[in-house]
Amino acid sequence: MAAANLAKMLQGEMTCPLCLECLNDPVSLDCDHSFCRACITQCWGELATDVSCPLCRQTFPRGKLRLNRQLRNIVDATRELLLQSGREPAAERLCEKHREPLKLFCKEDEIPICLVCDRSKGHRDHTVIPAEDAAKEFQVRLQAHLKTLRAKRETLLGLKVSREKRSQEYLKQTQAERQMIVAEFQQLRQFLEEQERLLLAQLEKLDEEIGRLQTDNVGKLSEQISHLSELIGELEGKCQKPASEFLQDVRSTLSRCEIGPVQLPEEISPELGERVRGFSRQTTALSETLREFTGSAQVDETALRQLRLCYNENPTVTLDPDTAHPSLVLSEDRKHVSWELTRQPLPDNPERFDPVLCVLGREGFTSGRHCWEVVMGDGPCWAVGVARESVSRKGGISLRPEGGIWAVQRWEGQFQALTSPVTPLSLSPPRRIRVCLDCDRGQVTFIDAGAEAPIFAFPPGSFPGKRIRPWLWVGRGSPLSLCP
Repeated sequence: MAAANLAKMLQGEMTCPLCLECLNDPVSLDCDHSFCRACITQCWGELATDVSCPLCRQTFPRGKLRLNRQLRNIVDATRELLLQSGREPAAERLCEKHREPLKLFCKEDEIPICLVCDRSKGHRDHTVIPAEDAAKEFQVRLQAHLKTLRAKRETLLGLKVSREKRSQEYLKQTQAERQMIVAEFQQLRQFLEEQERLLLAQLEKLDEEIGRLQTDNVGKLSEQISHLSELIGELEGKCQKPASEFLQDVRSTLSRCEIGPVQLPEEISPELGERVRGFSRQTTALSETLREFTGSAQVDETALRQLRLCYNENPTVTLDPDTAHPSLVLSEDRKHVSWELTRQPLPDNPERFDPVLCVLGREGFTSGRHCWEVVMGDGPCWAVGVARESVSRKGGISLRPEGGIWAVQRWEGQFQALTSPVTPLSLSPPRRIRVCLDCDRGQVTFIDAGAEAPIFAFPPGSFPGKRIRPWLWVGRGSPLSLCP
């Protein structure tokens, strides 16, 4: 009995934390936790860099697994103890009430009983079988449960390994992206700092040149002003003297008055002025470049006024029935679209959207500025914008710039721009939206046509050199109309 108790105590210490069975070919990690070699190898999978302990999550470089020989010897000794304890005759349990061996099993009460209990009033009408037969039945049932539990454990172990592997891959990707972002912004900062130093040095040189010309001009003009002031003072004093004294040496006085034209100093050359204006143009260009780089999504009132002046209205924009999803119904004038529950028997041509509830405008644009307006219904879901001519029409479609779509949408009461990720918009969904397309700049801007308020603008260069068409996505109960 002592050997059996010792073996059971050691068995709990010799259990693998992953498979929950006795350690087989045990190996130890740097954190001193031990596992079966096969279990830890399967847990790590194909990870070639840093790995972690499944128990304490300590990470360390993956290397050759260290065999724990002492632990293996203890495991072998424990197995021997368990075998010996199995060969020892176990003490027979006795009925607590009658002190007789428990050789029978009551199926109704599911407890072992003795022969006296079997004849008692409490078990007289119960089904009683030999204890060994009952043990065999329960062994079969428990083995079935064990098989199911082991299969579930293997499934979870495989899932755990795949999830950890995927997490490690994502962490590698985010680390690479982090390094790339840091490097790109470092280069950008260096470029801006170099441009700042260059422009400031050129401006300082220009300041010195302007200052030198200013000093020369002021000195020469001051000298001439001083000479003229002295001559004027002398002549004013001469004019106040009596005639006899005034006429003395008058010829010499008159000759001094004839000094000729004023000698003007060198003016600031037009070339220097052009250099100053050139710096102003450089600063304006730099500001414009930075604004385009940041891709500002907000449209100010000045830009809104410019949009009103330079965009051409396109009253001829209509919807293309060959691209409409079979559940979308178009009006006869191709200006109105709504969603219907029943699909129309339309040909499944390559241009038609399916399964996404979209439709394109018939007109396409490759140059110039164009705008049109869309009136929204009362439904909770719709989207308005533009799409590349080559946008995917079949299967899953990405309603994002990477999928060839630039739009704003209303989705269950939320108004947002379909960027990656989506950009929440602070204003309420409008009833009428003006879509302004600038093909030359590759930019699309959205305006609340009712309030004449800016909504959102995708940055310039979003779709350079591509043929662009109007695009609508129609939800249930959300009809859309193109304004005449």
